[in-house]
Amino acid sequence: MSSISEPLRANEVDAMADALPTIPFVDFYRERYARAVRLAVVLTGSAGAAEDVVQDVMIDAHRRWARISAYDDSGAWLRRAIVNRAISRHRRVAVAAKGFLRLAADARLSIELGDSDWELWRRVRSLPARQAQMIALVYVEGLTLDCAATVLGISTPTAKSHLARAKQRLESELSDWNDR
Repeated sequence: MSSISEPLRANEVDAMADALPTIPFVDFYRERYARAVRLAVVLTGSAGAAEDVVQDVMIDAHRRWARISAYDDSGAWLRRAIVNRAISRHRRVAVAAKGFLRLAADARLSIELGDSDWELWRRVRSLPARQAQMIALVYVEGLTLDCAATVLGISTPTAKSHLARAKQRLESELSDWNDR
């Protein structure tokens, strides 16, 4: 057995794990999950990303439970693993974002819209989803009603109805806006 100042070797930790009473992993998971997600939300800025990080860490903890449960503070291991995983995720996201920016710069996409155009597209985005989708597919992509209906997986008469309602609502809202 090692002294207090020396770190434990893997076989010593495994031997201690067999000798010490440990809580079942399922109890550890139940006790720690909510706090772990809160920590991960703060680190990632996203509830969805936080849950992914915590689930990945909990899978690792489950695989190594015989060893981790022998630690004086298995919660400390969990917190450190969450911090490390969140940092790794942040790095991956940053690399992906740089790649997308590089692709966007290479595409040399230029959108020049006047103030009234921005207002129109803001209003289009405020429409119910199917109506906004029909406007975009027909007027931006130049699709026919039949093609737009196929893209959205709806019938042509339904597509026609969504487009008519969208145009009617936009006409009403934009005439009010122009009156101001």
